[in-house]
Amino acid sequence: MLKSKNYIIIIILAIASIYLLKTIYVATNVELDVSEKTIDMTIESIEIHKEMITLDTHCDINLKNFTNQNNYTVNTDSQVNLPKMINGGLDVAWFIVFTGQGSLNKNGYKRAYKNAIDKFEAIHRLVEEYAPDQIELALSEEDVYRINAKGKKIAMIGVENAYPLGEDLSNIEKFYNLGARYMSLAHNGHSQFSDSNTGEEDNIWMHNGLSDKGKEAILEMNRIGIMIDVSHPSKEAIRQMIEISNAPVIASHSSARSLCNHSRNLDDEQLDWIKKNGGVVQTVALAGYLRDDISTELVSVKDLVDHIDYMVKRIGIDHVGISSDFDGGGGIQGWSDASETFNVTKELLKRGYTKEEISKIWSGNLLRVLTEVTEIAKNIQTNN
Repeated sequence: MLKSKNYIIIIILAIASIYLLKTIYVATNVELDVSEKTIDMTIESIEIHKEMITLDTHCDINLKNFTNQNNYTVNTDSQVNLPKMINGGLDVAWFIVFTGQGSLNKNGYKRAYKNAIDKFEAIHRLVEEYAPDQIELALSEEDVYRINAKGKKIAMIGVENAYPLGEDLSNIEKFYNLGARYMSLAHNGHSQFSDSNTGEEDNIWMHNGLSDKGKEAILEMNRIGIMIDVSHPSKEAIRQMIEISNAPVIASHSSARSLCNHSRNLDDEQLDWIKKNGGVVQTVALAGYLRDDISTELVSVKDLVDHIDYMVKRIGIDHVGISSDFDGGGGIQGWSDASETFNVTKELLKRGYTKEEISKIWSGNLLRVLTEVTEIAKNIQTNN
């Protein structure tokens, strides 16, 4: 109901603003490019945005925003919280259990594991204690549709950097049971499992792709049902992951390297690998990954959709999605926080994408991969 009321207000304000501009035109004879077509397109954009499930695969969290006194039920200074999700029409936020890369030893693993558990517990407090009437944790595609039908927002969990697993692969199942549905094997810096894209800076690699333990982790993630995230590992590690995996992979927050030459982005060969694998690339709204030729302050939603356009043409509409990297460096003009999510839908519609295509990009493709990974895991478990 709250979402519905919010959109009604947006529609009224949008139409009122346009008619106000037309009134000014009549009174002042100032030329304005405002037409009935503009009004119709604004209303269509709002209605399409309202009807589909919008899903952002990468929203970092700060533990200071998960306390009894300060949490996402109020408009915290974070880019994502419940008021902002409601205002912008963002339905699904993947909250991230992120751990920076540290020492590859017993003490490092212990600290990393504690950090991960603290973040898992924070997300559970949000959905179970702070706002169970507003948001629920989803573990599957079916959960997403079920929770959305109740009018609630949806939380999902991704793990950025498998470093907290230590050397114990049984932790993969523990993280799954805590709600994790995707995980990357590295971040910025080589982990015990995988080389990182950051090796391009000095051409120093630890594993020449994946370690033996990393190769085992891929198969265990397949068995458990966790999507493999290729956004941070090195190109060779990604190649090996796709070669070994029995399931489609995702890039939870990456863009096209042909448009912005950053090692975190995916080149055409990598994009083709992911298409062949059946996976999906979640285009990321982080300025430095969208443009490398202008100031980051000038990067906008148009640049984000330029990357979407490029990847759709390269690998097809079924393999492209959207992410923000909010509260982790993301945010651009027009989509600076979750309250501006509608602007992405508006730009996609402006580019000529149909309602069905926009729905795939916003959530359909990612949820398809999640379901396929889940089904493959069930088959592996049954056969074993």
